[in-house]
Amino acid sequence: MANENNGVFSDLFNAVGTPLQNVADGVGNGFNSALSIAQSCANLCCTVVTTSINTTTKLIESVSTAITTAVTPKK
Repeated sequence: MANENNGVFSDLFNAVGTPLQNVADGVGNGFNSALSIAQSCANLCCTVVTTSINTTTKLIESVSTAITTAVTPKK
């Protein structure tokens, strides 16, 4: 009779444990996906900011050069 109880508890554990493990795996995978998306967005934002700063710097240099050229007396 003890073997019957062990079998029932084992079956119950398997019936409840497997779906719970699947849920835990799904939550873990979802968290990893969300983290990956956040990292990609952060990288994109850094790229956009860096590109904007570089473009602005080049624009300021061009305007500065144009003003210097216009103001410098010609020989």
